[in-house]
Amino acid sequence: MNRRVFTSLLGVAPAAFVKAAQPRQNILFVAIDDLNDWIGCLNGYPGVLTPNLDKVAARGTLFRSAHCAAPLCNPARTAIMTGRRPASTGVYDNNQPYHGSKVLKGAVTLNQHMVDNGYLAFGAGKIYHGTRGAFADMKGWTEYGDPKGAPELPGPLPLAGPVGLANMDWGAVKGGDETMNDYHVVDWVSRHLAAKQTQPMFLACGIYRPHLPWYVPKKYFDLYPLDAIRLPVVKEDDLDDVPETGRRMARQNNDHPRITKNDAWKRAVQAYLASITFADTMVGRLMRALENGPHAGNTSIVLWSDHGWHLGEKLHWRKFTLWERSTRNVLMINARGVSRPGSTCDRTVSMVDLYPTLMDMTGLKAPGTMDGQSLMPLLRNPAAGRTEPALTTFRFGNHAVRTEGWRYIRYNDGGEELYDRTADPNEWTNLAASPAQAARKAELARWLPAHNEPNAPVGRGTGEERENN
Repeated sequence: MNRRVFTSLLGVAPAAFVKAAQPRQNILFVAIDDLNDWIGCLNGYPGVLTPNLDKVAARGTLFRSAHCAAPLCNPARTAIMTGRRPASTGVYDNNQPYHGSKVLKGAVTLNQHMVDNGYLAFGAGKIYHGTRGAFADMKGWTEYGDPKGAPELPGPLPLAGPVGLANMDWGAVKGGDETMNDYHVVDWVSRHLAAKQTQPMFLACGIYRPHLPWYVPKKYFDLYPLDAIRLPVVKEDDLDDVPETGRRMARQNNDHPRITKNDAWKRAVQAYLASITFADTMVGRLMRALENGPHAGNTSIVLWSDHGWHLGEKLHWRKFTLWERSTRNVLMINARGVSRPGSTCDRTVSMVDLYPTLMDMTGLKAPGTMDGQSLMPLLRNPAAGRTEPALTTFRFGNHAVRTEGWRYIRYNDGGEELYDRTADPNEWTNLAASPAQAARKAELARWLPAHNEPNAPVGRGTGEERENN
């Protein structure tokens, strides 16, 4: 080769070679069902044991005010995986497969878009509202695992005794972690983390606990003695200033009077905590598989829960409301080369922001309309400004607007709630009728959807869509 040409190549080639040699990052996408802020790094419950979740948060950015698009599984997960809110799609409830939405006809789901752009998309556990059937995007995966575990129960149902109702039940199972379905889901995902790949991976792991029923091995119950359980602080007349639609949402399953009448409140809180720590143990197994495998240096982590959970607050249990306990969820992101370890962000963000965020993280272009905003500016600088609040919708026409300092709720019959989150973090005092807050209500109301898409058709699936918990 001509010496001058060779010298010239040496001058320009290294940067080009480095750029070409950098592999596209993998995405480990971890979903935890029904997990509220009762984890150590969010300080939701004193003394909760979540060392593995806390370590994941410390690896990147912890969002301390992340809110779901809907406080129930199917519409919340549809919003995450399509980037569209319920008011945009008509998917408001657990019995509406996203396939049936006329707005989502031809929409490209997150996992499908990754496959379309050269990724291997592997998934297991609960990512959509079902692991198979009408509520899952089975065509958009390279491979989807459906491993099974079936713990042995120690006696007839309900394990919780008279207070138990359908799957609103709890108790210690026989055997150890290896009897649980989540254990086998993590095993399935871990095998892919251990395998070398020539293509980048989008690897989704859906952990089911602490979703009901709260059946986990006894050792997790033993971590939380009943005499040490702390109950949420409640106000017995809390619903007196709430519109009738809100009161109906709070009382729809009659859980609170049933649980308190049977002196089971501490036992229920114990079971939820036990289930959280079990889920945390599964996260630990997954993180060890990542760290011990060939992809540790080139994998970003996005860990989220689909919505929050009440344990007596607002005299309510489960989700299915537009208050903070239902709408606030867990979100932590370790974007390699972007987010700073140990950083926290107090900006109010929405879970519909995840799809555009992942587009920025991977350098891909969004395949269509997105309702959210990329979180990349906040991953670079958690104190960066953000003007758009989080919007949560529960069934047709019922919405909550959450800013850093306020929550405004408007129901489809015109009923309103307004809470000063700084002065009233328990949302005990509804200020909606205060003349002094009229301007604030008007400002928050401008973020309500201008259009509410009619309900998408009801579908038939695996039975998971009938959940009422």
